[in-house]
Amino acid sequence: MPEPSDTAGAAFAGIAEELSGQPGVTHGSGRPGFGSDALQVDGRIFAMARRGGLVLKLPAGRVAELIAGGDGEPFDAGKGRPMREWVLIGRRAARLWLSLAREARTFVAGSSQPPAGKPGHL
Repeated sequence: MPEPSDTAGAAFAGIAEELSGQPGVTHGSGRPGFGSDALQVDGRIFAMARRGGLVLKLPAGRVAELIAGGDGEPFDAGKGRPMREWVLIGRRAARLWLSLAREARTFVAGSSQPPAGKPGHL
C-alpha cells in the first residue's frame, strides 16, 4: 500500500499533467526551495503538494469557505502564521483537488494582470 504522501504526490502529478497544457502554466520553478515542484501560471505559484495534501492560492473568502466547510485547513508555510490566500486541502477532500486547482489557476492568472489604468502595477 502506498504511503499517504505518495498517494498525494501521484494525484498532484496527475493534476500537473492535466493543467500543464493551459496557457502560461509551468510545473516547477527550476530553482531549489519553496515552490520548486509547484504549478505556476505566468511565474506565480498557484498549487503545490505539501503535507500529504494539495496547497492552493485562492481568494481569502474562498479559503475561509473551504476551512469553514471542513474541506480545508489554514496553510502557514512553516512560519506559524496562516497565509490568508492559501489553503491546504487534505486527502479526504481529494475529489475537489482538480476543480480547485483550476480555480486557483484562474485566480492567480487574473491577479497577475495589471489593474486598469496602471500598466505594470501589481
